[in-house]
Amino acid sequence: MSLPIEIAGLLRQNVTITWDDDHVSVYPSRDLRLHCRCAECVHEWSGQPLLDPSKIPERLTVKHIEIVGQYAVRFEFSDGHGLGIYRFRELRERCPCEACVAALAARPPAPGPSIGIPINRKPTP
Repeated sequence: MSLPIEIAGLLRQNVTITWDDDHVSVYPSRDLRLHCRCAECVHEWSGQPLLDPSKIPERLTVKHIEIVGQYAVRFEFSDGHGLGIYRFRELRERCPCEACVAALAARPPAPGPSIGIPINRKPTP
């Protein structure tokens, strides 16, 4: 797993992460905010989005950056939101650079769910 060696983006509209393999990822701050997975932005049981993208400013910046353990980062945005935790692994996998987007598109699709009887299903008589 790649780890960041530098995260820059305070008071900017982009967050730039330099990874330990020398790859550089540039994430628009608004895109990070729109992809927040906290319980305020995504329903924790259904996974349904709760965030209204039209309410997120176009010119959003990052006011605070905090490392969470050795696996993630938390951003506080200029709209006051700061609950989401962004895992390094997921940030690296979703790098928006042209080469990474092309590599992701070239990957074979993940296998679908297995076919079987649901665990909570009662047998029919």
